[in-house]
Amino acid sequence: MPLPREFHDIAKRVNNWGRWGTDDEIGTLNLITDEVVRKAAAGTTRTGRRIPLALPLRQDGVQTGMIPGRINPLHTMTAINQEIFGPDTVATSDDMVTMGLQAATHWDGLAHVSHSGRLYNNRAADSITAHGGATVLGIEKATPIASRGVLLDVARVHGTDRLPGGHAVTPEDLDAAEELAGTTVRAGDIVLVRTGQLRHYLAGDRRAYAFPSPGLSLRTPEWFHARDVAAVANDTLTFEIFPPEIENLWLPVHALHLVEMGMPQGQNWNLEELSRACAEAGRWAFFLVAVAEPFVGGSGAPVAPVAIL
Repeated sequence: MPLPREFHDIAKRVNNWGRWGTDDEIGTLNLITDEVVRKAAAGTTRTGRRIPLALPLRQDGVQTGMIPGRINPLHTMTAINQEIFGPDTVATSDDMVTMGLQAATHWDGLAHVSHSGRLYNNRAADSITAHGGATVLGIEKATPIASRGVLLDVARVHGTDRLPGGHAVTPEDLDAAEELAGTTVRAGDIVLVRTGQLRHYLAGDRRAYAFPSPGLSLRTPEWFHARDVAAVANDTLTFEIFPPEIENLWLPVHALHLVEMGMPQGQNWNLEELSRACAEAGRWAFFLVAVAEPFVGGSGAPVAPVAIL
């Protein structure tokens, strides 16, 4: 089914192709300038409290098989107390992991989604190959992602621990959460949107976490585009509302963010402790360090983000 006119109309309004040059491969991460980072570091950190936002990498992680090939981490020991230099010498243990790069807490890179045969900045989708992966727009191109983070706690705005599965987060929700935060989202910020959906997984129910899920609506990309947001992440498996708002229109927000805007998006971020800490402090902005693992040719990568209040 072709993408509907509504999608293409929004795409034209948020498109960033050529904005940073025809060779650009990092999209809205261009908005995280040295000056943005300097102001963020100087203006947000007060207590030094560090809050981890990543899920543990474990074999019974968030993946249920709904997304083919995206397996939870398989951890294997390759050496156990091995005296590699001879008897009675120092012994070492080593291990390895096989996993989907987007299995747990991660960033979706700009090569993760295409539509109409194109990737961000009018790159050809067939530039992704079996052997080379993302030959352009690979996740290794992402600049070190560190900037001011702003938590938009939509669940808290609605007076609940967790939004219902059918809740499409709207621009009005984001406005209300921004008002609660007492700050204005500005150019170069990284926005974290809390729905509370991760509470299903933290309670041991992976399937309820996966489906149905609240998430960002088709109307929200224009909200982020208008504010020149650098990246967005949330606490769901699918990022956008799932099943979709419009029947048979699958992952339109992914396509608008990654293809049209060149804006990375993150999923499976644990925002529960951060929500409590922000509420206690009465501050919803912080310094955020969220550097993607630089897998060459990757369409996404694990990340272990840390919010510093």
